[in-house]
Amino acid sequence: MRLRCLPAAVVIGAVAGCIVAPAMAPAHGTSGASEILPRTGPAPDFTLTSHEGTAFSTAGLRGRVVALNFVFTRCADVCPIATYKMVTIQEALGDRFGRDVAFVSVTTDPDHDTPEVLADYAKAFDADTSAWTFLTGPPPAVQDVARRYGVYYKRRGDGEVEHILLTSLIDRDGNLRVQYLGDRFDPDEMLHDLELLIDDGSTP
Repeated sequence: MRLRCLPAAVVIGAVAGCIVAPAMAPAHGTSGASEILPRTGPAPDFTLTSHEGTAFSTAGLRGRVVALNFVFTRCADVCPIATYKMVTIQEALGDRFGRDVAFVSVTTDPDHDTPEVLADYAKAFDADTSAWTFLTGPPPAVQDVARRYGVYYKRRGDGEVEHILLTSLIDRDGNLRVQYLGDRFDPDEMLHDLELLIDDGSTP
């Protein structure tokens, strides 16, 4: 499901801090990313630890379109599906991946997902880590990042992690443009949205 995230004073729905509603397509005969994917405010910047074990700041991605999601490596259902779909999009982008687009995946299981574990996960899915960064960090820091992006997660008594799977598209200027809820998003739709943002009027 593609969502438009609108700032709100009251938390409504599953995504904290915003009202979620279907993103609107442009009227017949119009075009342009700004009509389909309205700017909804700055996406929060943050710094965590990459799968390479180094500090990584999302501010360093300015100038590229970013797809950012929250997954964890021991997830047996929605996360592998979403990661596989992202890999198909990575491949479809060709040389635009890295040059114009970067992916970021933040773990919701930082106690288990060390940089080494994340590196193995990326390799297992053939993720191109030249422009796809997997992030972990101290649990309070990861929790804060998730909260700022409207993602809820918690560890159950049996050790399993419950979480909202939310993928955000961020434009070249660091503005949040659209979010996808769950693993049932259409990869072709996300690819189309990424292409719109590559070509829109933001300043690289």
